Amino acid sequence: MDLHIKGKTALVTGSTAGIGLAIAERLAAEGAEVIISGRSQGKLDAAAARVGKAGKVRAVLADPATAEGSAALIAAAPHVDILVNNLGIYEAKPFVDIADEDWQHFFETNVMSGVRLSRHYFPRMIEQNWGRIIFIASESALMIPGEMVHYGMTKTAQLAIARGLAEQTRGTNVTVNSVMPGPTRSEGIVGFIRSVVDNKDAPEAEREAEFFAKFRPTSLIRRLIEAEEIASMVAFIASPLAAATNGAAVRVEGGLVPTIA
Repeated sequence: MDLHIKGKTALVTGSTAGIGLAIAERLAAEGAEVIISGRSQGKLDAAAARVGKAGKVRAVLADPATAEGSAALIAAAPHVDILVNNLGIYEAKPFVDIADEDWQHFFETNVMSGVRLSRHYFPRMIEQNWGRIIFIASESALMIPGEMVHYGMTKTAQLAIARGLAEQTRGTNVTVNSVMPGPTRSEGIVGFIRSVVDNKDAPEAEREAEFFAKFRPTSLIRRLIEAEEIASMVAFIASPLAAATNGAAVRVEGGLVPTIA
């Protein structure tokens, strides 16, 4: 399927690994010129080499979790057609142990990074009458995990921001949506699963099964999602083919969240 985004410029944050890297690869393969960002030059170079095999890529060393990093990224890429706010962190921590600085750090990274970039690019998209902003949220925005309340809070905030921005796109060809992945395979999630299951020395498949049985029992697919599965949905929403999808929170979480009337 031709998604008709050839020649569009796309910025994907948190794009040196995991979901962000898969999104960058997919958009590049569809013909977009992709800008990736990261904090480590080594990881950024490796990601750029990988995305470059799929299409056009430009790498910017910047951390939009800080105001200075966002400004540097905007200076390097003042105009984009597609913005994917993917940067995010997570950890398992008892609520009573989450210190004030933890709350602030998660909010700055997961929420304010997208706010800062959207604040710059959104009015320019409105002016040109075309653009896509996509927040990579999580099913945790709706089903707040007891083992990481601070993470869930940031994902709910992303849904609110995306919907609020979408309300300001009336009558334009700009859309703002959220995508809610479920637990997605990555080096980080494998480590996270090991940290919360009882049998930490069991084979990976057994740890995964225990995780879904105890911590995500409502999942219908009962497995980790592959990053490429998330990337496929994001690429579609970023395309002109998804013009009627606006202000939505699109679930790609394996049926983990029960349907709510």
